[in-house]
Amino acid sequence: MNHSSTLMWSEAHDAGQVVRRQFQANKVLMRSLGARLRANRPRLVLTCARGSSDHAAGFGKYAIETRLGVLVASHAPSTSSIFGKPLSDLDGALFLVISQSGKSPDILTSIAFAKEAGAFVVAMVNDAESPAAKAADVFVPLHAGPELAVAATKSYIASLSAIVHLVAEWSEDQELLSALEQAGDHISDAFARDWSKLGDALLDAKSLFVIGRGLTFGIAHEMALKLKETSALHAEAFSAAEVRHGPMAIVGAGFPVIMISPMDEAAASFPALSEEFSARQARVFASGGPLPGAIELPTLSGLHPLVAPLCQVSSFYACAEALARARGRNPDAPPWLNKVTETQ
Repeated sequence: MNHSSTLMWSEAHDAGQVVRRQFQANKVLMRSLGARLRANRPRLVLTCARGSSDHAAGFGKYAIETRLGVLVASHAPSTSSIFGKPLSDLDGALFLVISQSGKSPDILTSIAFAKEAGAFVVAMVNDAESPAAKAADVFVPLHAGPELAVAATKSYIASLSAIVHLVAEWSEDQELLSALEQAGDHISDAFARDWSKLGDALLDAKSLFVIGRGLTFGIAHEMALKLKETSALHAEAFSAAEVRHGPMAIVGAGFPVIMISPMDEAAASFPALSEEFSARQARVFASGGPLPGAIELPTLSGLHPLVAPLCQVSSFYACAEALARARGRNPDAPPWLNKVTETQ
């Protein structure tokens, strides 16, 4: 099996094209949605998602809070589906659903409760015929096309770009809209970047940390998930602000650490943290700029801070696919996993 024969490689490779297609197809929809949100001025955004989609929601939290100053919180779908607890007092709130399939029962129950509580429901979903897409007040199609590999790649990046598009239109940020218009090309470029040094270092690894902060915190969680999913490699994601509190105790000589530095003010804490990892003789790999004691992963520079994370995860997907094969695994069909997980 070579990389070009795996669905994961092919689908991740297509992410740049997906983002280009999505941006053009959703222009009118997003402009209208942005105007509606400016007029209604939501006092709160509640995100509702699972798995990779929830990692996209984590990115959305920082994108919305830093660009629009609106509080974002995560709704736990099980409070609706398992505990049956209705939501209340959501008049004026935006309930943002992110899902690949739009079929999970807990997500659907949460949508129903949110609408009953007065929320405005926007669903970013890849399947236009899904129940979630039809139940939402506004459906934002991801335009990722069929995704057959169990590990989500292009649909995750499509979720990120849809969030960026929403933020750009809501805030009327022309600079961000211009950056997003070029994002597809940058994502394709990033996919071709050589992160093989990281893959080589993880070939026999058993555990590692992935560090992010702010806009890259959700990206770090997604990377950790993909390493578990495709390579059966235990990976934990931490914020650069929190990893010193206890997790640092297990870092020793040779312990792998991936640092995904954001391209904004949150990057300031990364150099000192990299020095601390290096002092413990950890094997540190850095994306987003050179860091003390770290092996630099080739990363596009000069990008808009909200677009850069999409490129960083694109480069990572190419690396993760190759690593899974090198570890003797099929990245398209991890054991015991299904493409759609319908949780209650």
